[in-house]
Amino acid sequence: MSGSQSGPDVRIALEQHAAYCRALAGCGLDVTVMAADAGYPDGTFVEDTFVIAERVAIATRPGASTRSGEVASVAAALRRFRPQSAQIEPPGTVDGGDICRVDNHFLIGLSARTNEAGAAQLAAILASHQYTASTIDIRNHSSLLHLKSGISYLGEHRFLLAPGFPPFRELADYNRIEVAAGEAYAANCVRVNDDVFVAAGFPRLAGALHKLGYRIRLLHMTEFAKMDGGLSCLSLRF
Repeated sequence: MSGSQSGPDVRIALEQHAAYCRALAGCGLDVTVMAADAGYPDGTFVEDTFVIAERVAIATRPGASTRSGEVASVAAALRRFRPQSAQIEPPGTVDGGDICRVDNHFLIGLSARTNEAGAAQLAAILASHQYTASTIDIRNHSSLLHLKSGISYLGEHRFLLAPGFPPFRELADYNRIEVAAGEAYAANCVRVNDDVFVAAGFPRLAGALHKLGYRIRLLHMTEFAKMDGGLSCLSLRF
């Protein structure tokens, strides 16, 4: 996702976040909203702090040092739902935005935020809980802050990809939909039960998904796009 030269409008960002939470609830999810912490302005991108599956909850170690304090507060909020059972240790770093779950397999993006040591730790933890994992190296692709900046798994053996997303062999056996030029931001979608959340303002993608039979929820994300954040970044879903 590419940033914007103008800063976000906080009032609009709050409205967009509230609409996102309502959409999650509308899909049948119980939603917990954490209190804001002015010490961590990136805290709204809560996905980066944990990797959660049915058999394990893994505290990450974000690649940006300014975000290290976010993990503890998220762990406290998660405790009543899913106890933490593992964590990434130095020198490893992992951002949740680099982790794309594909059924019981996890794609781990090697990026400016997730390093090889962190990826190896995460893969080992997942393996100990009977999940598989593989890595995708996006470090030479400057347009991708995180792996999920350019890829989403929609279920039914189908990926959504940003324009020009590299043809990694890990994706070869899947159906792939490439987002149209000019709509790269919309490649970060979220499948929630029977709905697919899509950023508003990208009609070609929304139309293509509708034709494939997906039920679309359009959500305005303009202010989060200015901070290199996408739909998946704003929640931990389990």
